[in-house]
Amino acid sequence: MPATPPSDKALVPFVSVENMMKLVHHIGIEPMLRGLADYIEQDFRRWDLFDKTPRIASHSTEGVIELMPTSDGEVYGFKYVNGHPKNTRNGLQTVTAFGLLADVSNGYPVLLSEMTVLTALRTAATSGMVAKHLAPKGADTMAMIGNGAQSEFQSLAMKAICGLTSVRLWDIDPAATHKTAHNLKGLGLNVHVCDSAESAMEGAQIITTCTADKQYATILTDNMIGSGVHINAIGGDCPGKTELAPGVLHRSDIFVEYPEQTRIEGEIQQLPPDHPVTQIWEVINGTKPGRTSAGQIILFDSVGFAIEDFSALRYVRDHIGGTDLYLPLDLLADPDDPRDLFGMVQRAAPVA
Repeated sequence: MPATPPSDKALVPFVSVENMMKLVHHIGIEPMLRGLADYIEQDFRRWDLFDKTPRIASHSTEGVIELMPTSDGEVYGFKYVNGHPKNTRNGLQTVTAFGLLADVSNGYPVLLSEMTVLTALRTAATSGMVAKHLAPKGADTMAMIGNGAQSEFQSLAMKAICGLTSVRLWDIDPAATHKTAHNLKGLGLNVHVCDSAESAMEGAQIITTCTADKQYATILTDNMIGSGVHINAIGGDCPGKTELAPGVLHRSDIFVEYPEQTRIEGEIQQLPPDHPVTQIWEVINGTKPGRTSAGQIILFDSVGFAIEDFSALRYVRDHIGGTDLYLPLDLLADPDDPRDLFGMVQRAAPVA
């Protein structure tokens, strides 16, 4: 196994699920979450350089399959991702993904990676990065509504990036809450298991909702939300899928990644298309204000955006050097004469 990414352009570094998990342990999950947040923030600061488009979605009655492309003019990236809420009934993941980076100058891939684990990490890192800018000063407690595959990552990202000390858990499935509480044991958080969404929000300055049912749902009603909170709405978004009552949206100042995508898939699909929102990159760049008062209710209507995946892949590319945590994948044809692809095929050794 080489110690640095292969110099042969025909060999593409491939990070498998096993090696991604090893990379997390090699770096440490909290340092990796902080590092991913830094990379995402760096790329949001150069927002204008990127190609931007809503993700290309193929919807079905069972779920959605999406492609999420972007480029900064030098590197191109995309992610393939699905969202199938019923998968867990059959022992499958709700979300799976893989992604690729390529050199714009010649079109050759430079990294292929699993992104099921990496998407969980980058989603949590984005939440923590945004909360760092928008949550109430000194926030130390989060209500985690929905205790599925994202919940531990979200909790640890808020701890690593924002200094969270306590998390209050609730899910309609008590087994999911038990799983999350068990997984977070010994990781430096005070974990409270709650018997309702309302009780989970007691004393919480940050409220994260992460549910996956493909329907209009009301996870948070208007009377559940007090002044001054930061709402981090990250559930499996798509047209026709929401988590918050319209009254919550009308009381909140709303921040989004990319409005053209969020108005299709996010909570704000419930609002008129001209309802004002602020793009989070504008807050990071200092061109728009974030939180301006202690009593302000802020909603981060997060649906995930391709630049975040680009940042995560860029982070992995920069951190696999000097490790054996990838495989050199024979993905690209490399004939001695670029015009003689057929001759290369003809000269291949026949199968015995």
